[in-house]
Amino acid sequence: MRSIFLKEINSFFSSIVGYVALLVFLVACGLFLWIIPNYSILEYGYASMERFFEIAPWLLLLLVPAVTMRSFADEFRTGTIEWLSTKPVSDLEIILGKYLATVALIALALLPTLIYVYTIHNLSYIDIPIDTGAIIGSYAGLFFLAATFAAIGVFCSSLTANQVTGFLIALFACYVLYTGFEQLSKLPKFSEGIDYYLGMVGMEFHYNSISRGLIDSRDVVYFISVIAFFISLTRFSLAYRTRGAGA
Repeated sequence: MRSIFLKEINSFFSSIVGYVALLVFLVACGLFLWIIPNYSILEYGYASMERFFEIAPWLLLLLVPAVTMRSFADEFRTGTIEWLSTKPVSDLEIILGKYLATVALIALALLPTLIYVYTIHNLSYIDIPIDTGAIIGSYAGLFFLAATFAAIGVFCSSLTANQVTGFLIALFACYVLYTGFEQLSKLPKFSEGIDYYLGMVGMEFHYNSISRGLIDSRDVVYFISVIAFFISLTRFSLAYRTRGAGA
């Protein structure tokens, strides 16, 4: 699994696409947070990271599928998946190696955004400190959300040999699972009690819950369960496609 992990990291940074994806994410974060009207902290008037944590999930919605689209699609396109299947590693180890590499890359993308916390801390009044608990909770929620997007993206990549198709499927799936159920819960026909439970199915509900600064075990279990579910689906998809290729 370690060799798969290192291979994915190296292949990501051996291509200009990897650098461009990270650069676009960080530049977009900076533009939304400091320059673009209606989102800028300077226009908002409060030394708070709320704006960043409102925008970041939507930027990750684009970044993560871009990172995962080649996970298995490239292996199927070049035929190296057959070479991998001959190695003394299980399908699960291959999947986890690729998945953990994606999570590590996303964590690397989020790391530079910590400078925003330092900047906002210096902008705030001395006697009114920033809400550190909420920031820690929001970063935890953002990491769990990105890790879940990664599991979805890796699964979608295992469905096709075309990277663009894998990107679009992952983008759609992440969007639906992030905010689709939340939007459905707002329809008038679901306003008689079921709206709350329908919203709970989506990731946005649990992300917002963690972002309040209180990390509830139910939210953590939700994200871990969704990650495990999509990793299991990837395992079935990979087994089905490799059996079909070998037939």
